[in-house]
Amino acid sequence: MHLSSILQRFNEPETLKMAKLGRELRAQGIDVIDLSLGEPDFDTPQHIKDAAIKAIEDNWSHYTPVAGYLDLREAVCFKFKRDNNLDYKPENIVVSTGAKQSLANAILALTDDGDEVIIPTPYWVTYSELVKIARGKVVELHTTTESGFKITPQQLEDTITDKTRVFLFSSPCNPSGAVYSKEELEGLAEVFRKHPDVTILSDEIYEYINFVGKHESIAQFEDLKDRVVVINGLSKGFAMTGWRIGYIAANAQIAKACEKIQGQMTSGTNSIAQKAAVVALTTDLRPSMEMVEEFTRRRQRVLELVKEIPGIKCFEPEGAFYIFPDVSSYYGKSYGTTTINNSADFSMFLLNTAHVSSVMGDAFGEPDCVRFSFANSMQNIERAWARIKEALSKLK
Repeated sequence: MHLSSILQRFNEPETLKMAKLGRELRAQGIDVIDLSLGEPDFDTPQHIKDAAIKAIEDNWSHYTPVAGYLDLREAVCFKFKRDNNLDYKPENIVVSTGAKQSLANAILALTDDGDEVIIPTPYWVTYSELVKIARGKVVELHTTTESGFKITPQQLEDTITDKTRVFLFSSPCNPSGAVYSKEELEGLAEVFRKHPDVTILSDEIYEYINFVGKHESIAQFEDLKDRVVVINGLSKGFAMTGWRIGYIAANAQIAKACEKIQGQMTSGTNSIAQKAAVVALTTDLRPSMEMVEEFTRRRQRVLELVKEIPGIKCFEPEGAFYIFPDVSSYYGKSYGTTTINNSADFSMFLLNTAHVSSVMGDAFGEPDCVRFSFANSMQNIERAWARIKEALSKLK
């Protein structure tokens, strides 16, 4: 059977692969603790679920506009004004089946064969693969634990070429937890002002999960706003992963391009989820803030537990719900017939020995690190890190 060459251009997401391996072990009766997936362990708040039930009862069961219901796009505009002091109109908003589709639409709309897309490391696993699908060229801009996993304006300036078309980053960052301050974004903005052909994709899906202060968007700089595509959604901040609601805010030309692409892929997003999203975005945020309070407690406890394990160098995340420690001091060590040569070996060792799933850093562009989620219960976090500590003590 002949299959398309597109399948050779990109890899399966390592996050999903590790989750799959964990499920296979569970099917064998093994108690696997999942620290691999970026999914809040909370249920969707009741008032949002009630809105979905009402939408079903009111028969919102037909095809939806490709860009999303008008009232949802207006709700997104309301959210941007309330939370970010950004002014958008419904024509600037496109609602998609999750922020991943929003990203795919934007990258396909902006990237031609051979165009360069700068992505600071570490980055979410899907960024690079979407660029490859679009036949673009991924240009990794490496950061370090010492730099707080953030790039400097000079690094950015040195990386931009006449082939650069897109700069793609997240703040708060998955997987590192780095959060750019307004001053740091202003430094990057100064560079972008010199390069008007570069469009900025700003993934802000973890906006509410911020441990260091107010969220800052690079779209706040008015002279750059038309060149910024903000990607966001409801999965992380509202515990609505399965509802699949993401959206972009962009200038009307880019928004129309994304709508055109989506029109041939999926058309409009789920009607019931859209109606629930209107309520999520425009009403009480207290349930979201309560989740953040719990993530804050978990973050503190995870950092305490990691400090008990020798050889792990850990940046304290400023946002999102992951730690991304450097585990390279374990490379070259062995237990029985198993030798740890890289982050993939490290993650597989923990899965098979400690029965804890994680995600190897190679998938995020940083091969010395491994991602662990703390979007799991405190009880499971305690159990998982006790297992990890015991397993790593066996390596010599």
